[in-house]
Amino acid sequence: MSIRVMLVDDQVLLRTGFRMVLAAQPDMEVVAEAGDGQEALEVLAGTAVDVVLMDVRMPRLDGVEATRRICAQDDPPKVLILTTFDLDEYAFSALKVGASGFMLKDVPPAELLGAIRAVHSGDAVVAPSTTRRLLDRFTPMLPSAGKEPTSAEIGRLTEREREVMLLVAQGLSNGEIAARLVLSEATVKTHVGRILTKLGLRDRVQVVVMAYESGLVRAGGKG
Repeated sequence: MSIRVMLVDDQVLLRTGFRMVLAAQPDMEVVAEAGDGQEALEVLAGTAVDVVLMDVRMPRLDGVEATRRICAQDDPPKVLILTTFDLDEYAFSALKVGASGFMLKDVPPAELLGAIRAVHSGDAVVAPSTTRRLLDRFTPMLPSAGKEPTSAEIGRLTEREREVMLLVAQGLSNGEIAARLVLSEATVKTHVGRILTKLGLRDRVQVVVMAYESGLVRAGGKG
């Protein structure tokens, strides 16, 4: 079954380029396009979409607010933010409201395609190190936190789950976490799944955001 993709960008030429790249893939299909966030919401109301490629800076309704509204829906599509700048406050805001990750607009086609497939499968879609640099820069926007996590939700995690969450937030992949904790990769994946369920989060990106907000991880350093 093809991954149904929607392109949302106010630059027609950019959408055309992305559409050509995606159309060449046997497992992807561009099923909808929109020139701004408002149009995207209207189109989504009548179109089944798996992954939305969302620009952030658009007229009428920007990508951050559109992402918030999309992610608030029942069984929403995954949203992958497209940004011009590596460290962008808009990308940070989009992660906070539910985007599954972000990519630069000039990303090589192979990386974009890989990100779309990763988003669709529910895996992490941005390099954890990039996400962490983004959060490090904009941590002043987060509530101040003490040495111990302040989130009541994190208190529900077992000691092992908290350990895994900390390593996810530090940018380690499942394989790297497995090596660090001397566990199988399947066991780490199970722990990550339980963390997502207990905390009511969609994906690893949201785990990183919560780790920063709660104080489990602090800017420029480990937990």
